[in-house]
Amino acid sequence: MYVLVVNAGSSSLKYQLFDMDKHEVIAKGICERIGIDGKITHHAAGKPDYTAEIPMPTHAQATQALIDSLLDKEHGCLTDMHQIGAIGHRIVNGGEWLTEPVLVSEQVLADLEKCRDIAPLHTVPHLLGIRGCMEVLPTTPQVLVIDTAFHRTMPEKAYFYPIPYELYRKYKIRRYGFHGTSHRYVSEKAIEYLGRGAEGTKIVTCHLGNGSSISAVKDGKVIDTSMGFTPLEGIIMGSRCGSIDPAIVPFIMEKENIPASEMGNFMNKQCGLLGVSEVSSDLRDVMAAVRAGNKQAKLAYDILCYGIKKYIGSYAAAMNGLDCVVFTAGIGENTPEVRAGALEEMDYLGIRIDPEKNANVKKLPAPCDISADGSRVRVYVIPTNEELVIASDTEKLVSAL
Repeated sequence: MYVLVVNAGSSSLKYQLFDMDKHEVIAKGICERIGIDGKITHHAAGKPDYTAEIPMPTHAQATQALIDSLLDKEHGCLTDMHQIGAIGHRIVNGGEWLTEPVLVSEQVLADLEKCRDIAPLHTVPHLLGIRGCMEVLPTTPQVLVIDTAFHRTMPEKAYFYPIPYELYRKYKIRRYGFHGTSHRYVSEKAIEYLGRGAEGTKIVTCHLGNGSSISAVKDGKVIDTSMGFTPLEGIIMGSRCGSIDPAIVPFIMEKENIPASEMGNFMNKQCGLLGVSEVSSDLRDVMAAVRAGNKQAKLAYDILCYGIKKYIGSYAAAMNGLDCVVFTAGIGENTPEVRAGALEEMDYLGIRIDPEKNANVKKLPAPCDISADGSRVRVYVIPTNEELVIASDTEKLVSAL
């Protein structure tokens, strides 16, 4: 079966086409500047890359552009759009209404509409992307794969905030967690590498990128995660502050004369590595500045490593032990300094990494185990594959129809 995986943003539409018989990506691309003018960048295996400016007033036109690219004789890989057996959509937050992969229906879309209040920046584009695909491919089954679903196993004590219960009842304010498909993929791989089944395993997964989250996975199920009601909570990120004293928010608003409507943007776009280092939100730029002796860049790096270390330690306490730590995503997979800094002086937990292996991850075969000899806790670097999880869930659900 061919499965098209779609990730819709407010003005973009990322896509990958999977051949699920081989678990291979046979085409991928992105439609950009939707609602402005329109541009598509497309790549199909064994074919020349294709870039074109195409009017895309809506997500439906963007969907038509990607289908046309897949069918193009020179740049495409399909002869008929009905070769696409199903479409899988990445949904960032399904709230308490969508907690597992589900076929699209009007009731499901109504449930997704309920998420507008808790995730407006993501839900609105998701709905546009789904409706666009329904317009262009009306007979193709569509599946929503929910990013928050993997975290649904958290107990109340982990997901409930100490606010009046009535506010939870009214507004569903609770910890949802994010990057669920990534945490799920790498934790399943780690369980496979540990070689003893999910039961009894205690794993900390560190999804570290421009947005970062850390999860405690016990017996294959999440018991806690660092991101909360929104993706703002947790460790320091590219331009997000992460967890701070809530009283800082009204203090800054008053001192800097920032209205409530702009404060969310301030905490999401002007803080984090960018705000501390005053260099960049991109850790690669920050690390270059660290190597050049920039003290503020070094402080931003230290805050990041210290934050990761604290989560690993607290989650080991929550799980009453630790079998392995997993690093994934852009920073987790590609920045040995962060892996080393986060795991420094954690001998008390039995964590020791091999400096040479850590520095040469790209040269190591999978599973990429950077643990030192004698380390009681395994340390893995596992490339994430969220799109494959979405494609697999979509195929499984549609195949059962």
